[in-house]
Amino acid sequence: MSEYIPRLLSSKIEEAAKYYPVLVVTGPRQSGKTCLCKHLYPDASYVNLENISTRAKAANDLNLFLDTLGDTAIIDEVQHLPDLLSMIQVRVDENKKLRYILTGSSNFSLLRTVTQSLAGRSALFTLLPLSFMELTSPQKKLSTNELMWQGQYPGVIAEGIPVHNFFSNYYNTYVERDLRDLLKLRNLLTFDKFVRMLAIRVGSEFNASALGREVGVSSHTVTEWLSLLATSYIAYPLAPYFSNLSKRLTKMPKVYFYDTGLLCYLLGIETYEMLENHPLRGAIFENLAMGELLKSRLNKALDPNLYFYREKSGLEIDAVQSIAGSLHLFEIKAGTSMRPDYYDNINVLKRCQNNVSASTIIYDGESQPPICLNIRDI
Repeated sequence: MSEYIPRLLSSKIEEAAKYYPVLVVTGPRQSGKTCLCKHLYPDASYVNLENISTRAKAANDLNLFLDTLGDTAIIDEVQHLPDLLSMIQVRVDENKKLRYILTGSSNFSLLRTVTQSLAGRSALFTLLPLSFMELTSPQKKLSTNELMWQGQYPGVIAEGIPVHNFFSNYYNTYVERDLRDLLKLRNLLTFDKFVRMLAIRVGSEFNASALGREVGVSSHTVTEWLSLLATSYIAYPLAPYFSNLSKRLTKMPKVYFYDTGLLCYLLGIETYEMLENHPLRGAIFENLAMGELLKSRLNKALDPNLYFYREKSGLEIDAVQSIAGSLHLFEIKAGTSMRPDYYDNINVLKRCQNNVSASTIIYDGESQPPICLNIRDI
């Protein structure tokens, strides 16, 4: 059995448990949700609603099902039985001693149900694959190419599952199981083509019409499919930053994947050595950095508030974090040496935006805070 890797989100969950009877942890499949919950609540009852027979028994008599779980219970993949949340609401209102820890790997459907049934009674968290801050010491010593290629899922890092085997099984299981539940797709091969075409465009603006023409489906279908990928924590759209002072900005989002290991698998990158001269290495590095920025906020139980900035003139900032009206600008560069021109776009934007509070270059060289950070130090 592999050694437990401490997760940064643990302290936030423990703090919230003082005030909320229901804790909800969402995130991709195999990101470590169950392991984290069992570590925090080792004496809690445990059930997984992905098990069809367990789900059938629960659906047959919700009250009896909850009675069997006792005062503290971990319920995995709770999105499969949304009616259960209404029953949990009634129970925690009547009995202040009850505690439920719920997990789910379907983002929007779970959030909608929680909002409707458990408003004011639950604290919601998102657990993504391991961040660099959570990696073991041997992992932190790997080259950047190795880190991008293997990704940061605990199954690869803690369990030692071979990279290609892990992501092949992960993706095929996702297509065969989750998609059939989330959307009745008639042609999975066309959807697979869409996902792989999207991987080629990682870090680029999402043009639904152009992508739809290449895949052979409508722009509406492509937009629906992107929403599906976001729902199941495969990829996510990053919205452009808008300011009332400027109407020159693009309206299309950019798209990133939640894990670079899966991204590399979809791109057919079979070894980390293949990344050295790969034409998309810079985009994959950007995806890696964007993921770390995202995790740094979510691991503190904070909203990401993450955007990008691009004008139609071509001026672009890779990442913009907007907090209380102030902007933190990030330029992401895959190089190992700091170059003065890395700051060119930031300097231009500073001259026309008076709310820029900080700016940082994220690259693969030596950290010199706050001017530039090595990607491992985000």
